[in-house]
Amino acid sequence: MALSKVDSIAIGGFDGMHVGHQSLFGELGTHGAIVVIETGYANLTPAREREHYTHYPIVYYSLEDIRHLEGEEFVAMLQERFPHLKKIVVGYDFHFGKNRRYSHANLGELFGGEVKVIEQVCIEGDSVHSHKIRAKLQIGDINGANRFLGHNYQIRGAVIKGQGIGKKDLVPTINLECSGFLIPCDGVYAALVRLDDEEHFHPSVVFIGHRVTTDGGYAIESHILGETIGTCSKAAISFVKFLRKNQHFESLESLKKAIDDDITRAKKEILHLSL
Repeated sequence: MALSKVDSIAIGGFDGMHVGHQSLFGELGTHGAIVVIETGYANLTPAREREHYTHYPIVYYSLEDIRHLEGEEFVAMLQERFPHLKKIVVGYDFHFGKNRRYSHANLGELFGGEVKVIEQVCIEGDSVHSHKIRAKLQIGDINGANRFLGHNYQIRGAVIKGQGIGKKDLVPTINLECSGFLIPCDGVYAALVRLDDEEHFHPSVVFIGHRVTTDGGYAIESHILGETIGTCSKAAISFVKFLRKNQHFESLESLKKAIDDDITRAKKEILHLSL
């Protein structure tokens, strides 16, 4: 859609594109767009990852480039970019302009059209915020993070060469390098993995952490369940369930037994999703 046709916008940082953010997008019409103010702290949906979670076009501004603007200048910038703008949607805690001195109340005074303010979104009495999702991921609370997100937390990266032990002595894995993303806490996860540009996801077990039983190296690696995977260059991991913490095993045999148990548990968790 051409930006010249946009008549409504939602403004915010929108890291995570969580259920709170989606409530803002729900106020946009057919010719809506999303304005992202990049603060440099996005690691749930870094760079253009937000575009996977909306059908609306997204326009990006760097906070460093616009933080000096007074309120009138900020609104003028938006009206120049969107000449048919009639409606602006923001959250209850939205601030803008130099030293963040302007609030949604000021926006209503400076902008001639409609300003829609979305109140705090709560789930089971707990307010939804990106920093809370980050905290949940850092302790392995995948269920809680996904509930706040409204979708499975997902990271993407390039496939890299692993240690080679898995395919030979344990189970074959795909090793990833996922720069820019918040990586969940060390441990083993049930997950869904998409390879290259495939549309479908493969059930998998994902390990994150230092391989303390083998070479000690850090890894993000995925074993695809029940399939032999050929060569691929990139992959996306969609986290379903935290299974267990990373731990040291006395032998490869005991590690293999633990991996077999992980595979069994992961199959049950992923099967539950389809029921």
